Amino acid sequence: QVQLVESGGGLVQAGGSLRLSCAASGRPFSGYGMGWFRQAPGKQREFVAAISRWSGGLTYYADSAKGRFTISRDNAKNTVYLQMNSLKPADTAVYYCAAATTAFDYRDYDRSLKYDYWGQGTQVTVSS
Repeated sequence: QVQLVESGGGLVQAGGSLRLSCAASGRPFSGYGMGWFRQAPGKQREFVAAISRWSGGLTYYADSAKGRFTISRDNAKNTVYLQMNSLKPADTAVYYCAAATTAFDYRDYDRSLKYDYWGQGTQVTVSS
């Protein structure tokens, strides 16, 4: 019932920026907590950022993202964004957005099993 479609990935040089988008359908978008995860070859999928339900949601970041990445949402457009600045080669991965249909509890925003729906992913490659 819920579909998520990521876009905005690509190839950038180190120090550059990208903005990822995730368009959602299904239940009213404002009712979903949203997260971004990433997975590089040979590595586990890891949490990047999350934003809680409704307007004025709280935001959460992995240590690797804090200070460089910003998650935001536009409920009118059913879209969540990940603005990525000062990109590093270590940021190279497939980035996935995910939707949680229930409210975040303490620290569960960074757990894959919290999320009920996932997008197909978008590739981000950062060159030296």
